[in-house]
Amino acid sequence: MRGTYVELIETQVDVADLEVGMHVIRLDRPWEDTDFLVQGFIINDMTQLHAVRRQCEYVFIQGVAERHREPIEKKPGSNRLTGFFKSKKQQAKTPQPGSARVIPRKRVSYINQVSVGRELQTVSMRFEEAQDTAKSIMSGLRVSRALDINNARAVVNSCVESVLRNENALMLLTRIKNQDEYTAEHCINVSILAAAFGKSLGMIKGEIQNLALCGLLHDVGKTKIPNEVLNKPGRLTADEFDLMKNHAVHGRTILMSTGAALHSAVDVAFSHHERVDGQGYPRGLPAEKIPYFAKIISLVDTYDAITSKRVYQKALASMHALEIIHKNRGTQFDAELADAFIQMIGIYPPGSIVEMMNGEVGIVVESDPDHKLKPKVLMVRNAHKLPVTPARMLDLKTGPTDERDQVFHISKEVPDGTYGIVLQDFVRDGLIVAATSPALDPEEND
Repeated sequence: MRGTYVELIETQVDVADLEVGMHVIRLDRPWEDTDFLVQGFIINDMTQLHAVRRQCEYVFIQGVAERHREPIEKKPGSNRLTGFFKSKKQQAKTPQPGSARVIPRKRVSYINQVSVGRELQTVSMRFEEAQDTAKSIMSGLRVSRALDINNARAVVNSCVESVLRNENALMLLTRIKNQDEYTAEHCINVSILAAAFGKSLGMIKGEIQNLALCGLLHDVGKTKIPNEVLNKPGRLTADEFDLMKNHAVHGRTILMSTGAALHSAVDVAFSHHERVDGQGYPRGLPAEKIPYFAKIISLVDTYDAITSKRVYQKALASMHALEIIHKNRGTQFDAELADAFIQMIGIYPPGSIVEMMNGEVGIVVESDPDHKLKPKVLMVRNAHKLPVTPARMLDLKTGPTDERDQVFHISKEVPDGTYGIVLQDFVRDGLIVAATSPALDPEEND
């Protein structure tokens, strides 16, 4: 029978010949010897492309070969690998049946405009105001008060402006968790992380603002769920879980009743618990019918939930959350978006408390997209776990050494509160701002 079939093939490519959109599946060296977080990724932008070229000489990429089912005469000089090395734009034109939407080509490449310390000083009070707004929205909806969409937009846009200046500041603040205010804080955290993800994906400013608003409003339907179910310490019964799942429908109803043009927010509230394998709720949508923003918020929602204190679970480390996301890529989450999100967060995101190989401990204040394993760390405890006064900043990508002339390497992330290090205290007391001020951060003056 005449026809064609698609075959995935692996090809070695010199890094000089790599292009954005190619799917790297193997390197010329062990993955652990590089800064790449996941084993296998699609090159999303020039930053990633330069990172591969800097660390490797050649890689192996996955290509698509379209082959005929029966031999045909091959014309001289012709090439039957018609689909080989497809770019993302080409993939978007010819999706395979049931495949998730690919990430659009990056339209904007952002450069942080200020240091994390300067932005943290600017945005800390606004972050508290944003949290208060989220609390007001949720508490107001519980008593059937109308949603003040203009206030919501103003708060979201302020956060987006901060993210565009330097996303590390607000990302650090999202690591401060309060179990008693989980739902409201979760909504503002999802909004901020979604904005940072949108920036990483190269969205234009208006899209990022829209995405961040979707993040803020994605769980408004939970205001219609009884508190005894929403905050139940133990496992939900089947009936209680069915009641909880209704928050997606409630969210859609609430947002549609505002009279404002909130089409994306309605879609996200209704669809952020759908799964690309069709096993989600409330409609069991297949991957191609799940709204793009809903796929994004689904990832961010899960990440923040896992890394937050809940009445029924303790907060897990960021790395644990990323491992769960990676495990469920292609089933619960869009695989390509999951990879991009993992790359954006990195192993040690801002706000992580990390212990070095030599026993010293610090707080990650800034993550470099090209050096995920080598962030900027504010050292606050010595090897004996005693306070360091004054705290000192280390940029691990420059290879700083300790008293024994050993290069600093991170051993592990530890939970907030370990060794008496409480992130909220360092932010409240201005210690991070002081340590990252221009006077102590030479890069600010470059």
